[in-house]
Amino acid sequence: MSAPVEADFVVVGAGSAGCAMAYRLAESGASVLVVEHGGTDAGPFIQMPGALSYPMNMGIYDWGFETEPEAHLGGRRLACPRGKVIGGSSSINGMVFVRGHARDFDHWAESGAQGWGYADVLPYFKRMETWHGGTSEYRGTSGPLHVTRGARENPLTRAFSEAGRQAGYGLTDDYNGHRQEGFGPKDMTVYKGRRWSAANAYLRPALKRENCALVRGLVEKVEIVDGRATGVRLAGGKVLTARREVILAASSINSPKLLMLSGIGPAAHLAEHGIDVIADRPGVGANLQDHLEVYLQVASKQPVSLYTYWNLLGKAYVGARWLFTRTGPGASNQFETAGFIRSEPGIDYPDIQFHFLPIAVRYDGKAAAEGHGFQAHVGPMRSTSRGTVTLRSADPGADPRIHFNYMSQERDWVEFRRGIRLTRELFRQEAFAPYAGHEIQPGDAVQSDDALDDFIRDHAESAYHPCGTCRMGRADDAGAVVDPTGRVIGVKGLRVADSSIFPRVTNGNLNAPSIMVGEKIADHVLGKAPLPPENLQPWEPTDWRGTQREGGA
Repeated sequence: MSAPVEADFVVVGAGSAGCAMAYRLAESGASVLVVEHGGTDAGPFIQMPGALSYPMNMGIYDWGFETEPEAHLGGRRLACPRGKVIGGSSSINGMVFVRGHARDFDHWAESGAQGWGYADVLPYFKRMETWHGGTSEYRGTSGPLHVTRGARENPLTRAFSEAGRQAGYGLTDDYNGHRQEGFGPKDMTVYKGRRWSAANAYLRPALKRENCALVRGLVEKVEIVDGRATGVRLAGGKVLTARREVILAASSINSPKLLMLSGIGPAAHLAEHGIDVIADRPGVGANLQDHLEVYLQVASKQPVSLYTYWNLLGKAYVGARWLFTRTGPGASNQFETAGFIRSEPGIDYPDIQFHFLPIAVRYDGKAAAEGHGFQAHVGPMRSTSRGTVTLRSADPGADPRIHFNYMSQERDWVEFRRGIRLTRELFRQEAFAPYAGHEIQPGDAVQSDDALDDFIRDHAESAYHPCGTCRMGRADDAGAVVDPTGRVIGVKGLRVADSSIFPRVTNGNLNAPSIMVGEKIADHVLGKAPLPPENLQPWEPTDWRGTQREGGA
């Protein structure tokens, strides 16, 4: 049977937020059409957690976006992967699950996103998850999204936490719960050895309902009649009609692009491309943010890293074991220890995140030629650099221009240097004495501010956390694109629900807060009263003004 062409709601994008949105709308009894340009997420490259370096480097699963030359990074163009597949970026990401710090959401509320403080969003984080890490008043137990932890069997993984403790930092048994700051086990969206993407958690159950259908196609624009969104036009001319609302959940890159193609955005920019202006919203495509990081790689004196499997026979073993038992190295994303620290006294909550990996390898899957090693990804959490997403042309098939304007603020350089030096201090702790050999990257000779700056300029990469391009704020805020219920300001029947509405990037990876946005906006769409706030008090350092680190659990 062919999919219908009319429904109560049309959701554009089957990604992290879009899948959650479709699930909750369909659960209410409303009819839902989910439009996705990408194809199936079946197959081991996506479903096997240990194969995570493959899908984000495969054109079949990735939009293949690339930034404009970044002036402060030597004119380099950086990769900006976004999932073009069922599940969106939750099907090609590293499966790291980080809600963000409580202060992130309080900042959202203070900046005009009323109703999005930590007390407001915590119930949605709980509703969306089934956490397999024990009992906690901060965690959910019956949601669609399964959240688990790796076995932390590799001695390098355990050494990273112990090094943090030895360096005087605290330990945390749940950075998504009471205390983010410190070192401890890392959560991942993996369940029974399989990637638990938004497609597996939300979309597949939704599609089992008769009132939810998936439509494959490239959305070219939102159809707007007399100031109201009535549906979307697909490539080839097909129109899908929304009786109640159109919801864009197409990513922080494609959602602003679609708004601009539909006549919603900066009037002068739209006029440049011959697009009739329906709503002059200068904030569309502005406020682009991301996390930038570098990899500090160290050679291992013992053959204990995952490099053991970095050969044809090893990969065959890992793949076969996963295929038949869903266990072994292939059943984990291998990001099994987390670290969140403050870079200096006077900062009240963490501004540096570590991802530790028990192998020296790049995101494109190329291992260090030297063999056994390990690495920490490190970078600032709250850069004040801001960029833009703009149209390259009025052709819906053309990629937009993406300019993050990375490292345009002096503070970024200060924080990056400090982050590198603090990472080196961790690797000098006694816990790493049996393992840490020479530094592969950036190398022991790279010590001065100027040398570190050169390394950052040449080697910093995106952590793939773009957001903020359809910023949420008060309806009278000229720079806001959507109000605190996700409604596009100046157009009826149209909302945005994805990471583009974040006022400011959160502390950590963006998959968890993106899904939370889908969950919460769904209640607004349905006219439901928001879940009651939960006023739990997260941990705060006792002397953040005077100390950079604080031990204890």
